[in-house]
Amino acid sequence: MSELVPLPVVVPLLGAALTLLLDRWPRVQRTVSVVALGTNLVVALVLLTWAYRHGPVVTQVGGWPAPVGIVLVADQLAALMLVVSSAVTLCVLLYSIGQGRGETSESAPVSIYHPTYLVLTAGITNAFLAGDLFNLFVGFEILLAASFVLITLGGTESRIRTGSTYVVVSLLSSMLFLTAVGLVYAATGTLNLAQLATRLDALPPAVRLGLQLMLLLAFGVKAAVFPVSAWLPDSYPTAPAPVTAVFAGLLTKVGVYAIIRTETLLFPGGEVAGLLMVVAGLTMLVGVLGAVAQSDLKRLFSFTLVSHIGYMIFGVALSTTAALSGAIFYVVHHITIQTTLFLVAGLVEERAGSTDLRRLGGLARVAPLLAVLFFVPAMNLAGIPPFSGFLGKLGLLQAGVAVGGGLAWVLVVAGTVTSLLTLYAASRVWNIAFWRAPQIATAEPVTRLPNLMVGATAALVVLGLTLTVAAGPLFRVTADAAADLRQRTPYVRAVLPAGTP
Repeated sequence: MSELVPLPVVVPLLGAALTLLLDRWPRVQRTVSVVALGTNLVVALVLLTWAYRHGPVVTQVGGWPAPVGIVLVADQLAALMLVVSSAVTLCVLLYSIGQGRGETSESAPVSIYHPTYLVLTAGITNAFLAGDLFNLFVGFEILLAASFVLITLGGTESRIRTGSTYVVVSLLSSMLFLTAVGLVYAATGTLNLAQLATRLDALPPAVRLGLQLMLLLAFGVKAAVFPVSAWLPDSYPTAPAPVTAVFAGLLTKVGVYAIIRTETLLFPGGEVAGLLMVVAGLTMLVGVLGAVAQSDLKRLFSFTLVSHIGYMIFGVALSTTAALSGAIFYVVHHITIQTTLFLVAGLVEERAGSTDLRRLGGLARVAPLLAVLFFVPAMNLAGIPPFSGFLGKLGLLQAGVAVGGGLAWVLVVAGTVTSLLTLYAASRVWNIAFWRAPQIATAEPVTRLPNLMVGATAALVVLGLTLTVAAGPLFRVTADAAADLRQRTPYVRAVLPAGTP
């Protein structure tokens, strides 16, 4: 089974090279991209099934054994992230094909969308599978390099301006991450995550805390955690709809994944639990307050994206098995739902010519299917029973109540308030854009949306509903993954040969 572990990275890279060579044959290029991401989804499902039944699957790249060589590890957490990210990237790709994104044009004389999108996918999967800090850094840099191209696709003034902000922030966080990697190696003599789990405990507490805070800050920027989240609402809304959707669904979650992995495997003592709780609460409240003040659909969704990152950090801060299970469940839920909502925003823009709420209205009457595609994930995000958003929030709030203490109770209240304000923001969009009388849009609207765009969005809506129906089995997987994270032993034993210091 170990031969399958590199495929989620290798297949998109090979597909990227092939699609670049096939830029004169768009139909073949699209087929290669779909096959590559479809293969990733199948492989991810196989790896998740195996990891759940038998434990982590490990590949020593190049035959060099750990801790010397590069290690790719597919434990339950990594495999689950692979499954949901593969499903989302495939649906977004189909949506972009329906939109005509990636075709050769005067603004893009070479069809670079498909190669760049596949490279982005490879970076995401490499980050999830990385078994050492430097390879995790490489995964981040691969996906960031691709994202620099995608966020400025089309070369409009607004995209170049906001893309420049995104590039500067990303480079600064990468420099901080690389500095932290160098300091970790200087202090421990290794970057292998499994070996670090055994060596970091021997460091002086002050050194260990300093390394932990540096990594947290670097990952916090990438995850858009308050107060280092101001860049996101200005950067994401200007990109093309499928690009914004995959960024919102996955790029911030790679940062969250890195926080979960390092806080449980490398720094399990909970030294910064209080700090994480404060950050989680502020992220939730500041993000949702920003959302209710917005008059543009994409900016509103960008602020809700920031806000709901706070729920995941809340679970990491509590650090119990139930809390981590809830956090992992919520990551899966949020990847799916937030991506869906940004795709819906793209459909609204395609149908009405604008995402400015002041210029929208009557969409429920003229486009009832679009109204359903918005309503279901919006209520899911707000946490209305019995959707997966409600179940994930309930798991996290129950974990907070079980832990007790002043900060935990404050976070329980903040989480509840955030959910209610999210419902208010979603209801406001519904009332203005879908329910009230039609308004004048900024561009000539279309009368019929492309079937592939609608179908891809509907597939993600169905996936979100599937998370609700299959919440029981999914919670068993996340609980198992959380238990393994807290024990650390299954991961360390799978990676390191017996007797490795």
